[in-house]
Amino acid sequence: MDPFSSEGELLNIHNAFHQGQYSSVVSQSTSSLSPENQLRAKVYILRARIANGEAADVIGELGGADEPDLKAVKAFAEYTTGNTESAVAEIDALVAASSDNRTVQVLGATVLHLEGRSDDALGLLSKHEGNLEALALTVQIRLALNRTDLAVKEVQSAKKWAQDSLLVNLAESWVGLRIGGDKYQQSYYVYEELAQAPISSSPQTLVGQAVAELHLGRLEEAEVALQQALEKNPNHTEALANSIVLSVLAGKDFADYLKTLQTAAPSHIFLTDLEQKSELFDRAAAKYTARVGA
Repeated sequence: MDPFSSEGELLNIHNAFHQGQYSSVVSQSTSSLSPENQLRAKVYILRARIANGEAADVIGELGGADEPDLKAVKAFAEYTTGNTESAVAEIDALVAASSDNRTVQVLGATVLHLEGRSDDALGLLSKHEGNLEALALTVQIRLALNRTDLAVKEVQSAKKWAQDSLLVNLAESWVGLRIGGDKYQQSYYVYEELAQAPISSSPQTLVGQAVAELHLGRLEEAEVALQQALEKNPNHTEALANSIVLSVLAGKDFADYLKTLQTAAPSHIFLTDLEQKSELFDRAAAKYTARVGA
């Protein structure tokens, strides 16, 4: 078995997954990979199936799994189906026993962050050694916590040892969209390059391109990209959320997008954030009473 060929095939699966080409990932054969890479490829395939709405099937298949990687995937699948309590308990156990495992680091940190335990998530991710997914997730969490300065440092550090990595380029584009200015255009170029290749024009890539277009004030171009994303996947949550934002900016009706998002992902962060802000507004408004007359 050629180890270089095995690494190359795994890299193709890795890149396809992070470009959102989930169906392509699921169809990949892993028979020619080394045993270690077969497990890593299987993890990507299972995660792609979860992203495609097959979480329940994945849970059933992994019922007797012993490997930390597969246990982490099962716990993540359970979390996505709403079994959050048992999933978090399993993640906590995996973190305690296998914090050096790359799958435990990424999926464990994802669940912990979603649970509001961002410090625990970052602590787990800090244990990584050359895990690009852990690096990219660290950047995302830093940005979610409005620590752009620390996200910038993470990207700068990663560029010293993984300059040409897809994930590092994507992470740099996320940071660029937060920094603004001429960084908007640089971020756009990353997504434009990905979207130009037919195999890479996934909903995920198109949404990234649309977000960059929105920041550049190019609403019509952003709308085209989002429509293309929704044609590929009508229930793509990020495409729906950004379509709502675009509609608000363009003064268009967004009721259909909102209804679809509420059905597809009722606990989506966009919806929960909107609900929280609406409650805050109502509380503030309740403190004042309208005055009629003089």
